[in-house]
Amino acid sequence: MFEQLDALKPALKKLVEALRKEYAYASVLASVSDERSWSISRAGSAIRTGGLARDGGFVVRVFDQTGCGEYSFNRFSEGMIPEICRKIHEDLTAAAEGLRAGITPMPTRMPSDEPACLKKEAVCRIHPRELGDEAILAKLTKIRSKGLETEGILDVACHVSYKDYRKIFISENRDLDQRVIWTTAAVMAMARREQEIKDSYKGFSCLGGAELLDQVESGLPGVLQRTLELLNSEPMIPGEYDCICDPETTGMIVHEAFGHGVEMDMFVKDRALARSCMNGVVASPLVTMHDGSAVDEVATFLFDDEGTLSGDTVIIDKGILKRGMCDALSAARLGTEPTGNGRRESFERKAYTRMTNTYFEGGSDSLEDMMASISYGFLLENPSSGMEDPKNWGIQCMVNIAREIRDGKLTGRIFSPIVLTGYVPDLLKSVSMMGPDIRLGGGGFCGKGHKEWVKVSDGGPYMKARIRLG
Repeated sequence: MFEQLDALKPALKKLVEALRKEYAYASVLASVSDERSWSISRAGSAIRTGGLARDGGFVVRVFDQTGCGEYSFNRFSEGMIPEICRKIHEDLTAAAEGLRAGITPMPTRMPSDEPACLKKEAVCRIHPRELGDEAILAKLTKIRSKGLETEGILDVACHVSYKDYRKIFISENRDLDQRVIWTTAAVMAMARREQEIKDSYKGFSCLGGAELLDQVESGLPGVLQRTLELLNSEPMIPGEYDCICDPETTGMIVHEAFGHGVEMDMFVKDRALARSCMNGVVASPLVTMHDGSAVDEVATFLFDDEGTLSGDTVIIDKGILKRGMCDALSAARLGTEPTGNGRRESFERKAYTRMTNTYFEGGSDSLEDMMASISYGFLLENPSSGMEDPKNWGIQCMVNIAREIRDGKLTGRIFSPIVLTGYVPDLLKSVSMMGPDIRLGGGGFCGKGHKEWVKVSDGGPYMKARIRLG
């Protein structure tokens, strides 16, 4: 499967050469992927090929005097080059006629095409396909059976999936090639006491393969314990409290409270308040926020879907908003540089500015010191979902557990479910302590609004802040 791109590469270069005879810039992105998932629950076991992250095809991008045009297709050979060139010419001619009919063009600077020739191979200790369906289902069955032995547990469900993909980007001066594999897994447990039912969930992820299953097995006891604890949970009394966020909750705040608000395609559309706050104070001096491939997680890659090399983008530096993350077209329209965040759900979709691995830097405060500093508040754990309004910087997130802290110690009381709300700068400016160790996770996908799903990760350290809970 992956070797077919090697055979097609000479023809892809010829396609770019043919397009350059007519256009000032031309590039092609070629992708192919292998995906599979396994799950087991009370309903039985299931194996699925493909999924939400499927991707396999080609995208051509060209620039002429009026702007940028794209053309995608899922079959290619050298003999198809004349037809592809003809189709692109016809489509752009029709678009130009539309402009003459009164549609106002948006001037777009051509992307940088500095020379680069890079290749990256996927790394994993155990490839899921080589391990095989039978062994993976047996492992998940063992985990589930072990969970069901615990008194009070009604059901346990397990899931694991992987994506192994290769992408090639060719332009006049660039020859980029990457192969990446990521694996994710999840355990969900359900507990019952008389008529009350509670459930808990934990995700796992890695830039790698089926070695992740060992983490799932070792993480099972914590999921079971948390599920049973929820049977004793109480409803939250709304208010503003001193809170300690575990790394998962910190990650949700990074992603939802600030990540979407600095995706700069929203700046082009004037849909993000962050555009007017550049170089201003938006957070505590303890807050430094990164996005990019400086860490190894599920969204780590060598280059994005526009051929921009990935890197480390510092978005907030000690409380100061320094820059956003940006795709190439939005960067051209805003007069800035792309950051390697131009990502497509698939070859059939356009590239948007999307987060990759997004996280807060660590600090120097221990969890013990954070606990001791709180006379009354909560330790927040196990976030489940969230959403942000980039236009007004509002946030609303769901957290499954708030553990009561009184006089620097956990009391044993648990509150659930929790709604975390507020104005983003107020929340981030209230950050008063940061732990030293960061942890990232990428068990889920991120949508642009309600669609355009891509793989992301987020995280950070334990973090103390003043947060409105309900």
